[in-house]
Amino acid sequence: MSREFKGKDKRVVSLQRAEQLKKSILDYHQAREKISHGFKCWPEILKRQEKIKSYFGATDEQWHDWHWQLRNRIKSSQELRHFIDLTEQDIEEIDLVGSHFCWTISPYYLSLMEPGNREDPIRKQAVPVINEYSCPYGEEDPMDEEYTSPAPAVTRRYPDRLIINVTNECAMFCRHCQRRRNITEISRATPRDQLEQALDYIRENSEIRDVLLTGGDGFLLSNKKIAWLLEELEQIPHVEIKRFGTRTPVTLPSRIDDELCAILSRHLPLYVNTQFNHPMEITPAAGEACLKLARTGVALGNQAVLLKGINNDRYVMRKLNQELLKIMVRPYYIFHAKKVKGTSHFWTRVEEGLEIMEYLRGYTSGLAIPTFILNAPHGYGKTPLLPNYLVGIGPDYLKIRTWENRVMYYDNREYVKEPRGDHVIREEDWPPAPKAGQSGLC
Repeated sequence: MSREFKGKDKRVVSLQRAEQLKKSILDYHQAREKISHGFKCWPEILKRQEKIKSYFGATDEQWHDWHWQLRNRIKSSQELRHFIDLTEQDIEEIDLVGSHFCWTISPYYLSLMEPGNREDPIRKQAVPVINEYSCPYGEEDPMDEEYTSPAPAVTRRYPDRLIINVTNECAMFCRHCQRRRNITEISRATPRDQLEQALDYIRENSEIRDVLLTGGDGFLLSNKKIAWLLEELEQIPHVEIKRFGTRTPVTLPSRIDDELCAILSRHLPLYVNTQFNHPMEITPAAGEACLKLARTGVALGNQAVLLKGINNDRYVMRKLNQELLKIMVRPYYIFHAKKVKGTSHFWTRVEEGLEIMEYLRGYTSGLAIPTFILNAPHGYGKTPLLPNYLVGIGPDYLKIRTWENRVMYYDNREYVKEPRGDHVIREEDWPPAPKAGQSGLC
């Protein structure tokens, strides 16, 4: 028994501890009531969908047809002004940005926007702003992907896995897109001969065990082409898993149709990583799309991007991750935004991401805690960034910091001749604290 509790009633101690824990999350319980999310706002979203359907003269059946959604994407400021509040200056700026960077919004994703709210997190991800055109900072290709392409359509940055870029098309062109240099007025799937060369490269390199199909959006391929690619990969003995990168559960949930799910179910193990960035994107429609994928046996993960004014808030990120678990999506990564030209208004400092990670640990389920990732410059890969919980290492002990900022010593001996009854070094046994200027690490 710890000396701290010796002689105390166990139930009393337990109740006191439970009360401490309860008080530690009161701030979040108060804050979350003010955070908009898709399930809460669904009645308003449905009203906006009716307005959009009326504008296009669309039936309910057409609305739920992903091909109709793609054909009727909003691509002009004059059309957009029918649905959200835009000033004349907004229109001029959208048109100016649009002359340099493509933009398009699916009718479904448009329906998530609050028309009169200029700070709406959905609007910020979808509608161009003048910063994209006027800001001189950033690079076209900060990951140097053109120098990590050993075969057509292939990006390879790691020893045992690679990407096949199967299309440059997306249901919506996000304003923070890392590959916006590849987005043009002409959206098309990667030509068949290039895909075959990419497959040949995989066949010739037996260390490749994991293949990610992305672009663009991997699910914007036809069902027929998706089936063909998965069948080809399945015939390569050393390919163990297949993955898709897609944002369609967020921007075009009707794309997750029965035929696609049937195809995917025949090619397990298969993993799908999507990108929800704000709780408003988690709607009943998005939830049903994710649950359909989960029912097929597909494993779902989320790769959020840390974006200023959208989710660089510890309460918003916590709510996002908790809502994701409710629709069977495991928070996988939070990416520090890449320094892509035209996206500087989304950039944050790394410290903000670390503070969010510090806040998540211990205050929510481990399942709701992704890994915070910084992409190393020039395509040298994902680098995880974590708060420091290991304070020091001695010859037979660790000095640790818990999620509540309790600093403790931990017995690190492999074999203890005289057991102490627990693994926590007692205060009288603690080694001397490091002298000034010493870290305590060895």
